[in-house]
Amino acid sequence: MELLLDHVSKSFKDKHAVEDFCLELTPGVWGLLGANGAGKTTLMRMIAGILHPTAGEVVYDGVPIRKLRERYRNIFGYLPQDFGFPREFSVKEYLMYVAALKGIPGQQARQRIRELLEQVSLSGVSHKKITRLSGGMRRRVGIAQALLNDPEVLILDEPTGGLDPGERVRFRNLLSEFAQDRIVLISTHIVSDVEYIATCHAMMGNGKLLATGTTEELVSQVEGRVWNCMATADRVAEYENRLQVISLRNEPDGRVSIRYLADNPCTGDSVTVMPRLEDLYLWMFPQNMAGEIGREEVSA
Repeated sequence: MELLLDHVSKSFKDKHAVEDFCLELTPGVWGLLGANGAGKTTLMRMIAGILHPTAGEVVYDGVPIRKLRERYRNIFGYLPQDFGFPREFSVKEYLMYVAALKGIPGQQARQRIRELLEQVSLSGVSHKKITRLSGGMRRRVGIAQALLNDPEVLILDEPTGGLDPGERVRFRNLLSEFAQDRIVLISTHIVSDVEYIATCHAMMGNGKLLATGTTEELVSQVEGRVWNCMATADRVAEYENRLQVISLRNEPDGRVSIRYLADNPCTGDSVTVMPRLEDLYLWMFPQNMAGEIGREEVSA
């Protein structure tokens, strides 16, 4: 089983959204990481067959998907970033409707829906209208519809938006089990959602593939560039102005622990720390750091 993005490009008038993108996806969970505007959603819509490439081909098991048509749709599942649904449908009615569109026989569909509602913790609201559900619950309905036909290729665009931490953990566990012999591609800006479950990652910027590799392989690029230092509370603003700060941590003694990115230490007490995938992401896409720096309280 292989999904090949063979020199895929997509242009809109004078804008190159995706440019000469080459990637071979094999079974397992793949993370697609990139800053906003990198071209991730456009790429996923081409993989889904919704958009046609300006150049290149999306190829499944040696055959372009434009030739496979319905045969490809039968083995494909997709959760778009903006998940739409008919307003009058209940959860169960909507999933039965999607099952009919995918050609799943009635009895098989009802059994599959029962299983999925249990897996995504929606059994208790199956008869509620989707419009009355919370944002997180609606997202889980979207995940369920993407999994309905037990797809061989599953594409998820920002699937964990609106999910609480417990729901995100359950979702990651579900995907890890599901992806053992299937291709799963997840686009997300929540790096921790794919850091530990992804077989491999693809880093995308300005429509181009920048790097691929396992978490360990990619993170090695920022080894020796992630630092930690301490500062008094009144000097934190000064440090934020001159350092590429990743996170701030309030310590029991009133000082603040600062994690930052740099080629060399920027303070006398700086020590290197073990890098994470989020560090690489922010090293490659520093424009995403604005508004993402958090401060964590630590009690004695």
